[in-house]
Amino acid sequence: MRAERRHVRRHEALGRARLAAAALALGALAACGGVAIKPDPALPRPLLQPLPASVGLVLPNELRNYLHKETRWGVEWHVALGPGHVRLLRDVFKDSFRHVEEFADLAAARAATGLKAVFEPLIDQYSFVTDRDTGGRYYAVTIRYRINLYTPQGDKFDTFTLTGYGSALAKGMSSGGPLERATLAAMRDAAAKFLVQFPQQPPGQQLARDEPLSVQSGAATADNLQIEAVPIEESADDADAAPPPARSPSAAAPAGAPAPAAPNPPPVPPGPKAGG
Repeated sequence: MRAERRHVRRHEALGRARLAAAALALGALAACGGVAIKPDPALPRPLLQPLPASVGLVLPNELRNYLHKETRWGVEWHVALGPGHVRLLRDVFKDSFRHVEEFADLAAARAATGLKAVFEPLIDQYSFVTDRDTGGRYYAVTIRYRINLYTPQGDKFDTFTLTGYGSALAKGMSSGGPLERATLAAMRDAAAKFLVQFPQQPPGQQLARDEPLSVQSGAATADNLQIEAVPIEESADDADAAPPPARSPSAAAPAGAPAPAAPNPPPVPPGPKAGG
């Protein structure tokens, strides 16, 4: 019994030490002006065959300039998501389709020729928890996306929703490092889900036949379809990742394979939405 009590006391002391370290780090951050990160992911090439269709990719200013800002625990947090997502989405769509043409807006895409569909991805919400929220253990991030899908003529065909989850262990005095790693993991998680699951959706199957999308062909599909699965496991070289891990798109299973089993992600309370 005495050994068990000593173990409990050590566990409680460790928890108090973690909370004290987190509070000290946050105090230092408040003194030096807060946290500012600019996540920029690099995706390995996925082991998937691109669909044969030529598609348009609209990256509007709302996405390109997306900045999340909030104040928590007396600290200003600034997360510049736009530039990294421009690179991420270019890579994802280049790996998903035979040919991708990028446009600044839907009007420009509508004027193009030879396209079978037009995609417009947007960030709906970015939320995170810090080591102080999790008892000094880890940071966790949730990013919710909306992908508008249009016909080559610019008519609305459907909307997909997609959520990426990521986490990273809290290490040292830095808050920017763990938050950035958790954000990158969430971005990679969302990318892997799209790469694996979109070809299984009705419009993905239509584009796999190199057929142009039309309003008539989209009438039978459900509006606001979801690309959603359990978090995908991370590659083993990311030693900083905390449960649940997420796997890199390069290790994603081929279309049609069952999603890997993994625990549900830690809950992330919704934060204020900041875009554009």
